[in-house]
Amino acid sequence: MSDAPLDPGEGAALLNLWIGPGAPYRGAVLAVSGGPDSTALMGCAALAERDVPLVVATVDHGLRPGSAAEADGVAGLAARLGLAHRILAWTGPKPAARLQEAARAARYRLLADLARETGADLVLTAHTLDDQAETVLMRLCAGSGPAGLAGMAPARALDGLTLGRPFLSVPKARLVATCEERGWPFVRDPSNADPRFGRARLRRLLPLLAEEGLTAERLARLAGRLRRDEAALSDAARAALRDLRRSGPSGEGRLVLDGAGLAALPEAVALRAVGLAVAAVQVAAVQVGAVQVAAQQEEASSYPPRLERLERIVLGEILPALRAGAPCRRTVAGLLLAAGGGRLALSPAPPRRPPPS
Repeated sequence: MSDAPLDPGEGAALLNLWIGPGAPYRGAVLAVSGGPDSTALMGCAALAERDVPLVVATVDHGLRPGSAAEADGVAGLAARLGLAHRILAWTGPKPAARLQEAARAARYRLLADLARETGADLVLTAHTLDDQAETVLMRLCAGSGPAGLAGMAPARALDGLTLGRPFLSVPKARLVATCEERGWPFVRDPSNADPRFGRARLRRLLPLLAEEGLTAERLARLAGRLRRDEAALSDAARAALRDLRRSGPSGEGRLVLDGAGLAALPEAVALRAVGLAVAAVQVAAVQVGAVQVAAQQEEASSYPPRLERLERIVLGEILPALRAGAPCRRTVAGLLLAAGGGRLALSPAPPRRPPPS
């Protein structure tokens, strides 16, 4: 893995799609924490030829004593680089559990709010190739399927905006070297090495895995391949669902699929088609308030359903029943999946009867 700094032309090329001449965005918010990755993003953006107005944003989560001073440091460097800067404070009580997830959600909410306030439609973050590798490992540990192992996309929707990651193919070491060469000061967040957090624990494993050949580059390459394959399978599932629909979803949130056609599909496509059907019925049922109660009653399932549960029910029970012409009724995420008569019907599950007193 190269650790050479980015030269100005290389940095500009990475950012050109997002903020360069002809870029399709009205304005951009740069998420800059003060670490080396986001500091390099800010510095490279300041040097690049750009047609898109920029504002730098630092979210102060208020979780460490020095966070306010770090945000002020980013503001000082932004001013030196000629960029506007805002500090966004995460206020209110902080959860005791899943703190990093809550902080991440708050960070994106604050960034999106600032983008709308300033008329921007793009938020740029400095996620790196190393971040991508860690994400793939975390999702592998969590039992994710291809969609999860596809990692972070270079661009995705964010609350009506676009979230872009221009440095997703760049090793972190190169961004550290870029800051050092250019004299851009940065800080290191101690939580990145805090063993209380799963990502930090996995980060310590990456050098050991690399010695066995499982490098960050190979993990990122795996994510790219799975993202490509998942997109093709998802397209096939959407097309299959259009062909399989026999009704709905109706106003009551009911959808009926052709059972023989569903059972004849490759299992990977059939599973995704049923998952899309579940999502469609959930949306329709929520509009009439039918699925919330049922979903709350089904304590064994998450809402939406986890991949493991959907696999177990669809691949292990529903499809075999359709092929055998046997009836099968199962509940997933507050929905009843009923196979029979050559069809698969999806509808809100009826309320469970209370236990006898």
